[in-house]
Amino acid sequence: MRLDKYLKVSRLIKRRTVANEACDAGRVAVNGKVQRASYDVKVGDEIEITLGAKSVRIRVTDVRDVVRKEDAATMYEAI
Repeated sequence: MRLDKYLKVSRLIKRRTVANEACDAGRVAVNGKVQRASYDVKVGDEIEITLGAKSVRIRVTDVRDVVRKEDAATMYEAI
């Protein structure tokens, strides 16, 4: 699954366009390297998102195309 779509489906970022812009601006790093929106997310990847002064670091535990709102938090674990 594409990085921008994963961020949207897991509800870490509300809109896919915002996720795409964050990736283009270099605010999203996967496994310590800044990645583009087209990066293929895999289970075990560590994603760090920096928006403003806030930084979020998570580990991918599941990759699914369709997820209910209540189950979105099960797709990752905070580090």
